[in-house]
Amino acid sequence: MNEQVTKISARKDEHLRICLEEDVTSGIPTGFDQVHLQVSTLPEINFDSIDLSSTVLGKKLDAPILISSMTGGSGKTKHFNKLLAQAANEFNIAMGVGSQRAALVHEGLEETFSIARKEAPNALLFANIGVAQLNEGFGVTECQRAVDMLEADALIIHLNSLQEVLQPEGNHDFTQLLTKIEKMTRSLHVPVIAKEVGCGIDPQTARSLVNAGVRGIDVAGVGGTSWAAVEMYRQTDPSRKALCQTYVGWGIPTVMALQGIEGLPEDILKISSGGLQNGLDVAKSIALGADLAGFARKFIIAANAGYKTLAESIELILLELKVAMFLSGAGDLKSLRSKLEKEREDEY
Repeated sequence: MNEQVTKISARKDEHLRICLEEDVTSGIPTGFDQVHLQVSTLPEINFDSIDLSSTVLGKKLDAPILISSMTGGSGKTKHFNKLLAQAANEFNIAMGVGSQRAALVHEGLEETFSIARKEAPNALLFANIGVAQLNEGFGVTECQRAVDMLEADALIIHLNSLQEVLQPEGNHDFTQLLTKIEKMTRSLHVPVIAKEVGCGIDPQTARSLVNAGVRGIDVAGVGGTSWAAVEMYRQTDPSRKALCQTYVGWGIPTVMALQGIEGLPEDILKISSGGLQNGLDVAKSIALGADLAGFARKFIIAANAGYKTLAESIELILLELKVAMFLSGAGDLKSLRSKLEKEREDEY
């Protein structure tokens, strides 16, 4: 393993350690506390008959939950991807892996990602590459390799400009990337999803990405893990630490980001992530137009305690979602989309 790959793998382990041990939340409200579902005092539905299933990119899911992209690229992170994939398989929910850059540079690390398909043979799986790598010589061949590595159903291209500009090893060249993304959408054998990593995607960029052929938008808004905070804990220079601290809360809160993509075509996959806490936040996300709701650090922390804790965490989210639907009188996800409370004084 060459020095570059060793450094990348070490950084993956360091990111994982920081996310498990430190408070890396942005401290900015997601906005879900200001979103209200309609209350149906007499729901007229059977709680036990509520249907959480949906079809995403042609695959039937038992619930609209995404184990969001977080890790991979080292021996230690392979263990986490194994547990997360086992959960995706058991609950028939979607899963994304972390950036596959390290495995594309060093084939010996491929198993830290391919373990996901091995453990979840039928799950909806998303491959992942950073947009900055498209300016480092990564092209269609490398992106297709990332997809093939885990027989993925789609490729996530993550947009992490803040993280890149703050981390010591970051790539600061973000020129001509939309053109390169468009090339990927036209050349790859699977759909491309654009994902932020905790700063939210603005409406104009979302529209530009869709016009470039992107089939899905994961808003990944402010309110959850802040990669500025993660990078702050990696810094040793006081001025660089201060710079990271300044931008811990930078970006668009999750609810605002979701509202910003409301007008995109119906066939565009819309993913809500960034600080979701529970199944009620999932229900609110669906009511706001999302097709999937993602959790990353929450599941990593649970997995760190063992598979049983991870499974219990997912079970609770599903129960919370089901209760929210029952109390709103929504028997399925389609019905839930019409249950957003509108402020109309004449009703009271």
